[in-house]
Amino acid sequence: MELGDLLAPDGIVQRLKAENKKQALEALAAKAAKHAGIDAVEIYNALLQRERLGSTGLGKGIAVPHVKFRDLKSIVCVFARLEQPIEFESPDGEPVDLLFLLISPEAASGDHLKAFARIARLLREQSYLERLRSAPDTAALTSLLTAPASHAA
Repeated sequence: MELGDLLAPDGIVQRLKAENKKQALEALAAKAAKHAGIDAVEIYNALLQRERLGSTGLGKGIAVPHVKFRDLKSIVCVFARLEQPIEFESPDGEPVDLLFLLISPEAASGDHLKAFARIARLLREQSYLERLRSAPDTAALTSLLTAPASHAA
């Protein structure tokens, strides 16, 4: 499973303006709603509920907010690079500047885990993170995010 297969068309936000976690989640929910066929408010509320269980911040400035929906047909992934890092209650205490929103069908637990694992593998590579953070435009981000696994990291 490649990340390029998961990313929603026009699902990359090069410079997301958000002052806090709620604003970031709201913006990502609105972006994902266009591709998921689910109301943005419903996605946002599910994301807030998920965050109450524990932060989806992974560390190293990365968060992967994720939720499942019964009526969703396929996985939708949206990526955003924040203009300014925000507090996300990550385990390392570092603010977050890279966000991957992952919404999956309730019945696709295996694919959801594979997608999450694919994102996590990419984000372990410090050089890849640096390239994501320094990409000059959306085209460069798209190229990085959709490259096959052997070329991305």
